Amino acid sequence: MANTLQWKNTTLVEEVERCSGTPVSACFQCHKCSTGCPVGPEMDYLSSQIMRLVHLGEEEAVLGSRAIWLCASCEACTTRCPMDIDIAAVMDTLRIMAVERKTALAESRGEKFNRTFLGSVRRHGRVFELGMMAVYKLRSGDLFSDVGKFPQMLAKGKIGLWPKASSDAKRVSEIFRRAEEEDKKR
Repeated sequence: MANTLQWKNTTLVEEVERCSGTPVSACFQCHKCSTGCPVGPEMDYLSSQIMRLVHLGEEEAVLGSRAIWLCASCEACTTRCPMDIDIAAVMDTLRIMAVERKTALAESRGEKFNRTFLGSVRRHGRVFELGMMAVYKLRSGDLFSDVGKFPQMLAKGKIGLWPKASSDAKRVSEIFRRAEEEDKKR
């Protein structure tokens, strides 16, 4: 009986393996990565499904998914993988690929959050939570969904009204500058 599975792009898995430095093709779909994912319920595809889509060469589905942007890079998936696949690195690689290819996202809150977070780190040398969340809320248009949490976070010292000084702010800014230069060379 002939195999009816059609591979759209056999090079996607090879490209992701090369860029992430991890053996994506070793995934045998045990789903342990997905069962340990703290943000899995919010994703459009679970991490195991993302891995399968990479195997199938479904570049548009993978790079256009919310899952790659919602991934917290907590490495719970990587820790649980019996094949030692660094799934968090795969997700990082897929985000980079999505940005490089200017992939249109159906819903880009995760991308807006990432850009806002990195902008805060660039400006302050570390994340300034209150400023970052204010900018994110304006960018996303989701102004009041969790405003009730702010007083509790402030009372518990989890969020500050002013940015804390970072002695490494100039070094962090230099890292961003060099990354931009590298990006221009591509």
